Amino acid sequence: MVTTTKEVLNRTLKRFFDSEASSGILLIVVAILAMLVANSPLAHGYHDLFHGTLAWTPIPKLDTLHMWINDALMVIFFFVVGLEIKREVANGALSNPEARRLPVIAAFAGMAAPAAVFLLVIGSAGETGLTNGWAIPAATDIAFAMGVMGLLGNRVPSSLRLFLLTVAIVDDIGAVAIIALFYTANIKLLWIILSMLVLGVMIACNRFRIDRSWAYAILAIMLWYCVLNSGVHATIAGVLAAFTIPMRLDAKGDSPLLRFEHALLPWNAFLVVPLFGFANAGVELAGVGLAGALAPLPLGIAAGLIIGKQVGIFSAVTIADWLGLAKRPKGASMMQLWGTAVLCGIGFTMSLFIAALAFPRYPILVEEAKIGVLSGSLISALLGFALLRFAPGPRGDMDEEQETQAA
Repeated sequence: MVTTTKEVLNRTLKRFFDSEASSGILLIVVAILAMLVANSPLAHGYHDLFHGTLAWTPIPKLDTLHMWINDALMVIFFFVVGLEIKREVANGALSNPEARRLPVIAAFAGMAAPAAVFLLVIGSAGETGLTNGWAIPAATDIAFAMGVMGLLGNRVPSSLRLFLLTVAIVDDIGAVAIIALFYTANIKLLWIILSMLVLGVMIACNRFRIDRSWAYAILAIMLWYCVLNSGVHATIAGVLAAFTIPMRLDAKGDSPLLRFEHALLPWNAFLVVPLFGFANAGVELAGVGLAGALAPLPLGIAAGLIIGKQVGIFSAVTIADWLGLAKRPKGASMMQLWGTAVLCGIGFTMSLFIAALAFPRYPILVEEAKIGVLSGSLISALLGFALLRFAPGPRGDMDEEQETQAA
């Protein structure tokens, strides 16, 4: 009986971790757990764990566990994002100009509209000092959004899954650019020069066909340390390092990029991002209060995610299709497309990350921003799921691909 129970548990865990919805489900659980802990008798210990000064740290600038997670561990997340972007641009969904046209248009509209909605809400409330948070609702969480869609199984046509994934990838490119351009201060020229030198060495290694993964790993860590001290946010080093990793295949059909991606994906999905979520999603609601929860900042962020994302993406796709610039995803009804646009309003990881960068000197504003991110992401997830769950296909309950599979 014990053996049987163990086998059932092993099979259940394997199915969970193999499912595309698993990382999204884990993020939901982690976010809820963080909120519960932050509003329980354990709140003081939770805060001290992540924000208390460490007794010892090898890097003085990283003197709290929260900073180690956000400025060091999250570099792995951005490194994996960079690897994925490079692979998709080289020979994936972003390699074909026609195939990427619609997701690129949708992603840019899906970043501009939430920012505009946020600024409109903030402006109408007369809170001009909060405008630095304009980019918080502009991001889409790939794992969370794909996880929610994964729960729907074959109710969603594969064309929409690819569309959502591609939009989220382009969205990540935009978010990285925003962080580098708009959330960088106190540039230190010497460290910038050192960063460029290390990056140049990595590029040279690629050009001279050096495929040793350990060499790139060591240089990537050096690049991170230089960028960390340069004034540019350290996570940018992850993306830059990823772009230098060789993609060329060897005799076994392998490459350094594929090795890094396969090795880091599980750690990224099931450790790095959940740990980041747990460290950042915990908001003490008593500290913020009802007035804080209904303040212009959380309302602007939530409105940007819930309204701005779906309006921007859905209208961009509809107009592009109508003008003949790009065709909307094959086999998807308008309601399914709408539901997918709503799912893009799940900001979570990147939105929480940008929130911390937008108001580094004002912890109360960061807490208010978290409320906006969490509420906007939750509503977008529930609404998007409902729309896709009950949406008929373009010809009824099944699209052409599903009918073929059923036959």
